[in-house]
Amino acid sequence: MRLHPIDIGGIRTENNVFLAPLAGYTNYPFRKICLGAGAGLTCTEMVSAKGLHYGSENTRELLYSGEAEKIKAAQLFGSDPAVLREACESDALAPFDIVDINMGCPMPKIFNNGEGSALLSSPALAAKIVSECKKSGKRVTVKMRIGLTAESVVAADFAKAMLDAGADMLSVHGRTRDKIYAGEPDYVAVAAVVRAAEGKVPVIANGGIFSVADADRMLENTGADGVMLARAAMSDPQIFCDFTGMPRRSKREVILTQLAETKELFGERFATVYMRKMAALYLKGEKGAAAARERLFRCHDTSSVAAAVREIFP
Repeated sequence: MRLHPIDIGGIRTENNVFLAPLAGYTNYPFRKICLGAGAGLTCTEMVSAKGLHYGSENTRELLYSGEAEKIKAAQLFGSDPAVLREACESDALAPFDIVDINMGCPMPKIFNNGEGSALLSSPALAAKIVSECKKSGKRVTVKMRIGLTAESVVAADFAKAMLDAGADMLSVHGRTRDKIYAGEPDYVAVAAVVRAAEGKVPVIANGGIFSVADADRMLENTGADGVMLARAAMSDPQIFCDFTGMPRRSKREVILTQLAETKELFGERFATVYMRKMAALYLKGEKGAAAARERLFRCHDTSSVAAAVREIFP
């Protein structure tokens, strides 16, 4: 895959291999690992615009960033254009250069509230959200899916509406909402978004990319400007090294550093629960993974997680 910078409203990324926002996973210590492996752009977990409006402390915690993120991007979800613009203009988002609007989340809790991928069926409202958020002066990007079902693929028309509203970049998950993460991505629909963009703004392709070969296939079939990795990074945040040629660190070193930084930022209880989950994911492909995962989930504090990691990972 040929690496090159991506221009997002005048902001240039290091390369065109990005980390997708992943609810429950992509907090700052995790993003820092991906950046260290060469990710061209990272983004916060999706953050509720209403949560910011009502002063939710938990919502603000999701927005923690640090020096490793030279370009700071936050993802918001919601359906009220005024509330989303207010979030973009809030002190909480003041440090961020880019605001990504989630228009692709397929989860029922989000969808049934008229947010995430539900906006695919309301292009006028989605366009109003983008145009209002642009008034904040932020670069505004959109993460979308290609439609709700195979019978209602709206990728090209929806993309055109977002671009007309002022979106600075589109990232497209090449599956419909009902597929969640199943099946092959629809290259034809992603390519239609690329054509709709007419080269005016970058289009980043997402979905079903677990290797450099997968990324090459996606780009060759769609003409997209770059790729965005999601589930592949959850079990291997150093996968970006495969694209950038940067050297990998040992899993043990990465996990112990992540554990310490997560505890420092978010406290003992969160770090214990979160890092049991993450370390279990990092066991993918390792010998004796089932027994090791069982041991990890018996850990009751960060010290026992660290001890288990030192024994499990070479």
